[in-house]
Amino acid sequence: MPLAAPIRWHISGSRVPAHRNRNVSLAVATEADAGAIAELRAAVAHALTLMHGEGHWSASGTEKEALREIRTSRVILARVGAEILGTLSLATKKPWAIAPEYFTPVTRALYLRDMAVAPAAQGQGVGRRLLAEAERSARAWPAGAIRLDAYDGAVGAGGFYAQYGFKEVGRVVYRGTPLIYFELLLT
Repeated sequence: MPLAAPIRWHISGSRVPAHRNRNVSLAVATEADAGAIAELRAAVAHALTLMHGEGHWSASGTEKEALREIRTSRVILARVGAEILGTLSLATKKPWAIAPEYFTPVTRALYLRDMAVAPAAQGQGVGRRLLAEAERSARAWPAGAIRLDAYDGAVGAGGFYAQYGFKEVGRVVYRGTPLIYFELLLT
């Protein structure tokens, strides 16, 4: 299947200027954000595919899927003005690829899913701000841990999560895809 044309992110050049990063606001997504979330995910999927070739990361999802996620999870957005630079979701429902026996038992775990930062905004602190907000939100929920899986390889963001304080708790191959499990204990 051919790749869709890349979505252009007009953020003053190829990277978000550092002075604009201070103007990043964080908020919970509403249904009106579903289209922009789907566009962001498509841009990230396209960039990953260009860098690493076709893979699971090449699927970007649809506006309908983003809308369902907004209705069933807490979707956090990072934006400058009206432009969405990044997103992630916190859900109470365990994703299929997560095997709970690898994780520390807690009363309630939240699952971090679908984190994406616009290619032009990567390396500017947007992802760290999203993770900090996810942690704050999870503590207020309250939850005992945030769990996630990341691709095991160059396309994965395992090093990023480890730098933020997530601990690796296991490596698995799920349906032919190597994954690393991470958790951030909150208690």
